[in-house]
Amino acid sequence: MFNPEVAEIRFGTGLSPRVSAPQSAEEMLDGLLGPDRMMRDFPIEGFGDFRHRIVAFQKARRSERKAKNEDDRAAATKAKKRANTAARKAYAGMIRDTLLRRTQTSTGFRERLAFFWADHFTARGKSNIVRFGTSPYIEEAIRPHIAGRFEDLLIAAVTHPLMLHYLDQAQSVGPNSKLGKRRARGLNENLAREVMELHTLGVDGPYTQDDVRQLAELFAGLSLDQEGGFKFKPAHVEPGAETVLGKNYGRKGSLDDIHAALRDLARHPATARHIASKLARHFMADTPDPDLIDKLTAAYRDSDGNLLNVYVALLNHPASWQPEMTNIKRPIDFVATAMRALDVGEATLARSNQKFLLNLIVTPMQIMGQPWQTPNGPDGWPEEDSFWITPQFMAARLAWALSAPQEMLRVLPDPREFAQTALGQNAPPEVAFAASAAENRWEGIALVLTSPAFQKF
Repeated sequence: MFNPEVAEIRFGTGLSPRVSAPQSAEEMLDGLLGPDRMMRDFPIEGFGDFRHRIVAFQKARRSERKAKNEDDRAAATKAKKRANTAARKAYAGMIRDTLLRRTQTSTGFRERLAFFWADHFTARGKSNIVRFGTSPYIEEAIRPHIAGRFEDLLIAAVTHPLMLHYLDQAQSVGPNSKLGKRRARGLNENLAREVMELHTLGVDGPYTQDDVRQLAELFAGLSLDQEGGFKFKPAHVEPGAETVLGKNYGRKGSLDDIHAALRDLARHPATARHIASKLARHFMADTPDPDLIDKLTAAYRDSDGNLLNVYVALLNHPASWQPEMTNIKRPIDFVATAMRALDVGEATLARSNQKFLLNLIVTPMQIMGQPWQTPNGPDGWPEEDSFWITPQFMAARLAWALSAPQEMLRVLPDPREFAQTALGQNAPPEVAFAASAAENRWEGIALVLTSPAFQKF
């Protein structure tokens, strides 16, 4: 049943020559409840701290526009560039620390889940400094809630300033509200639609366009202050109650009404099915065992969305421990598991600069089809393997495997030993043979990293 190597490859961050794989499902679950050591050892600033960078940039830009002479304009421009440079430097640090968490962690399940939920609740900045804000958003809205109740995660993500910015919620105003009548402004349904279609009920869920419209009216108070922080604005609220899935909300016109609607959506049976199916596809296969989905759905439904119960069901299901790996790694998983197997650690990444990260991580991942934290839409990255295994994307993986390891390490490991490190006891004989027969170490390492056995989890 339980297999440490399967656990680390399928549910964790890959095999490591230095970090032991978990020895039981209980250990994996305990890792979600204990202290978040990766958050402590490789800290990423939360959105509250990050927002000060936005404020500094906006202040400098306003000063630039209002400058009355060339000296004032030059000083403001310099301050704006300084804020932008500092944000770029911090952004590089976030990339570095995200990778270090993956390469150093002994609780890889936590890192994988943090990525899964961040992708489920995709949000990103669309301009200037805000475009660097995804990691701070994950740190604040996603990571603290991945082992709690889904409804708390849902509320934290949906009401977060970055999500409101990403889906243009701040421009949404109840058409019959005070502000709506005065300025002839109307609703934006983006957030309401994505909450129902992507975050809770699913694209085929039991809702109508009227439900979307009513939820958008209920959300009308969700907005931002002038500094990019969350603010509930009563003047935006549509008067009267809204009816979503047959239940009335909004009589008080308060944030409590919105939270109540989100909690009900989180506890809906369709949400249980949607979340269960997506988790099973992400960790298991494009077409997972139907019984696994049923078990995850039941665990979710019976516990009112307690995610830890769902993870227990996932790790206790026999399908989870089938030794055959079928899912194709996304580029972030491919790159990070390769770095972990190569033991590219703190000493190497700590001295990396923006150019190093751009050349060896960010640009190659973009060519592989996954530009860093910038999926095309709010539905996040595709789960389908067919998306990731095009000739162009696979060629990019091969190019990275041939060049990046020797750029990161002064001395590459022996390919024969590396095959065992990266693939474990069940390394395919043909891969082990190819690694041993390689003419040099960098070719041998590339053969292992590009083998079908390493490309899957």
